[in-house]
Amino acid sequence: QVQLVESAGGLVQAGGSLRLSCTAPGRTFSSYAMAWFRQAPGKEREFVASINWLGGITDYGASVKGRFTISRDNAKNTVFLQMNSLKYEDTAVYYCARSNGVGTTSRFSNYDYWGQGTQVTVSS
Repeated sequence: QVQLVESAGGLVQAGGSLRLSCTAPGRTFSSYAMAWFRQAPGKEREFVASINWLGGITDYGASVKGRFTISRDNAKNTVFLQMNSLKYEDTAVYYCARSNGVGTTSRFSNYDYWGQGTQVTVSS
């Protein structure tokens, strides 16, 4: 069983920034693409961003493109999500996920391991 451990989220004012991190066991991290998804109350889980196994290719959901940045440090088995210009509608539980392949993808079914989720709340 692969355990993905996310950092604590938090409460931030609209327009502010927050960075999330997620760590995973070494052998199960560096060879796979990683992603962030989120789920707001009453809504389906939404793709936020993904990054390929080497970190050179990224992909973003339309609602966060230009504001969020995904990155990874394979030496530290960690993936990051830098969130800038936060909006009230970014409020959600954010999940880190490990893909079953090396390339970026927004397809929910391509991710086989998930973190426990961390709450991000943006006040308007």
